[in-house]
Amino acid sequence: MSTQTTQANKAIALQFCERITAGDVQGVLDLMTDDVTYWILGRREVNPSAGAHGKSGMERIFRIMNERMPKGMTFTAKSMIAEGDEVALEAESYGELQNGRVYNNQYHIRLRIRDGKIAEGREYLDTQHVHAVWFA
Repeated sequence: MSTQTTQANKAIALQFCERITAGDVQGVLDLMTDDVTYWILGRREVNPSAGAHGKSGMERIFRIMNERMPKGMTFTAKSMIAEGDEVALEAESYGELQNGRVYNNQYHIRLRIRDGKIAEGREYLDTQHVHAVWFA
């Protein structure tokens, strides 16, 4: 795989972060294939967003996040490593929920890129923080 392709894949991962920060749900979805599988760490009985999701499931999650954070959320790429069709992304989020709590999580996300779009995501994050801020 060429350096040009790995750089293009990293650019897609960066756009993913930028569109989340902009609150651009449709823009995030446009970066994904129609058959995307996006898995989020956790137990669904504790965190309803945990588990595997298709594109419509991710749309629902992004819309709920935007509704509950009226000032928005920043999603900052801290580092990326790309090899072949995969990008390993370290990121940090920050947003204030309407309930007054602050969501400030750390992530490692593995993205698989196919034909210039995200075909698969595996998101690892602090599940205790998710539960404490969003559901407790």
